[in-house]
Amino acid sequence: MLINLTDILTSEGKAAEIEVESGLTEINCRSGRYVIKEKQPLSLTMANLGKGKALIKGRMELVFAMNCDRCLKPVRQKVVLSFEREVYGPDAYPEDMEDDDQGFMEGYQLDADGLIQNECFMNLPVKVLCRPDCKGLCMRCGKDLNQGECGCDTFVPDPRMAGIKDIFEANKEV
Repeated sequence: MLINLTDILTSEGKAAEIEVESGLTEINCRSGRYVIKEKQPLSLTMANLGKGKALIKGRMELVFAMNCDRCLKPVRQKVVLSFEREVYGPDAYPEDMEDDDQGFMEGYQLDADGLIQNECFMNLPVKVLCRPDCKGLCMRCGKDLNQGECGCDTFVPDPRMAGIKDIFEANKEV
């Protein structure tokens, strides 16, 4: 959804508050595709900071369908977006600013969905767990260790002792 910021960017002291319904149903990024299960409207507060410059404050809560990083169970992960951004009109864009810094602006229009997606990239959790003490999956058989032990041998030999192990196995009497 595009929001016209012409009044905010061109009028000294102008401010406004709005709520915007997002049309996003999923977020695609390097770590995967995440479906949005629940979302609140995006609350925006916009204020002029000078000629062609405005401050945008926003807040939104989203619930994503994700998988636990240890046991792969489905998890509903709540993400709260709370941000402040300075935006510039096309005639006041600073020369030292990179083009990627305002990828959600199209002239005097703010792309709300692009802004939400940008903020989600920065606020998605690094590790998602179904519970803090999740034990994960057995590395040998794949059983969910949260449901009980699997009985697999979990002994991992020290790789520095592999040479000595070979000597003992070579001299073993049959």
